[in-house]
Amino acid sequence: MSFGLAPVTASFLTDADFRSILYIISFGLFIYGLSGLTGPKTAVRGNRIAAVGMAIAIVATLLVPDVNNIVLIILGVAIGTAVGVPAARRVKMTQMPQMVALFNGVGGGAVALIAWVEFRDSDGFADRPTYVAIFSVFAAIVGSVSFWGSNIAFGKLQELIDGGSKVIGSAQIQTLINVALGAIAVACGTAIVAGSHSEILMIGVLVSAGLLGIFLVLPIGGADMPVVISLLNAFTGLSAAATGVALNNTALIVAGMIVGASGTLLTQQMAIAMNRSITSVIAGGFGGTIEAAAGATSASGGTVRSTSAADVAIQMAYARLVVVVPGYGMAVSQAQHAVREMAKLLEAKGVEVKYAIHPVAGRMPGHMNVLLAEADVPYEQLREMDDINGEFGRTDVALVIGANDVTNPDARNKPDSPIYGMPILNVDESASVIVLKRSMSSGYAGIDNPLFVNPKTSMLFGDAKGSVADITEELKAL
Repeated sequence: MSFGLAPVTASFLTDADFRSILYIISFGLFIYGLSGLTGPKTAVRGNRIAAVGMAIAIVATLLVPDVNNIVLIILGVAIGTAVGVPAARRVKMTQMPQMVALFNGVGGGAVALIAWVEFRDSDGFADRPTYVAIFSVFAAIVGSVSFWGSNIAFGKLQELIDGGSKVIGSAQIQTLINVALGAIAVACGTAIVAGSHSEILMIGVLVSAGLLGIFLVLPIGGADMPVVISLLNAFTGLSAAATGVALNNTALIVAGMIVGASGTLLTQQMAIAMNRSITSVIAGGFGGTIEAAAGATSASGGTVRSTSAADVAIQMAYARLVVVVPGYGMAVSQAQHAVREMAKLLEAKGVEVKYAIHPVAGRMPGHMNVLLAEADVPYEQLREMDDINGEFGRTDVALVIGANDVTNPDARNKPDSPIYGMPILNVDESASVIVLKRSMSSGYAGIDNPLFVNPKTSMLFGDAKGSVADITEELKAL
């Protein structure tokens, strides 16, 4: 005798109010998890909490009565998990920006495909309200831009594509091409919303928007890549929210708006930190991988002074304040653990150690923070640019590890420099500057750095991890 329990249970699980409760729980977990990302100590827990929220949202969506192809959906989740989890575990910290760009692009591509499927299933939105067509077309355009743009960003970061600025013809021609592609996508989308059911139009939307994404990111140089990744992330969030409106899926709306809003704010903050408008970044700015000529002199006419690990160790051992300035060079050599060991020795000798973090150091937002947190550097020792710049005047030694463009005084002093006006870390105000680099090659902006020939500066050439390890051994001997 069943007493009717099974039918009641099934009815309860598929009830709209029950699904709404699950969605509310998932939203709360999204927001609580996001709040945990404000600091490295709570970031891992925040990610896990948000992941639980997403799992609940997926379950709630699967409980919708008219959801079909459950087996295919579960298969897709299983394949995604099988690919995503090992990839995330095995990725090196130096490759994290590439993974962020790639995962973000997958989200945009999924949204674009959903819009296309919705178009086909509804006979060109013939049996859908007008707002569904509008939001679906918007999702198709923005999702395609995000997918293909993110793939180009991935290619640049992975060095499959030249990381420099690639412009077709001239900047003016490139702009005209972009405008034309955008106009084609909007025109095709407008025709669909107006009632046309031709699938050629939807394909036109996807193709033109995809090309627009490619041509938007190709001209953008490597120095602007953190801003680009953040902007594309915001695009993916907005397109997901639009898809949520079209599908009447509350989880997509809320999650998409959270990603879109946070990505937009982060993009704006990073652009401000570089003293550049988002428009100028999209238009294609500085940033190439142009190699400067190696040798004893710089294009600025000064002389480069080399030093040794022993001399650097002596300088730092007798300093009162040492400020470490990490950059992409530290990420490439995976020197963060060696830096932490060196800092512990200095602190044992009574030296105060701080870390100067520029907002766009590295290849993605927060890149240096993530690396240093991995090495268990105390969070209170990390100083943002606005906080640390006032302390360089009392700094005895500034140790620059592969940070090039974010320490370049030309940003303050040379009006015709491509990076003029970009706020930098004022390491040249320190009593002494030690720069760890493999060679005299330029940074992603492709320009010389006069800091390297400053009379206060000494260069310690070699792999950053090896150089820091050598300094550490010399400190142990003192």
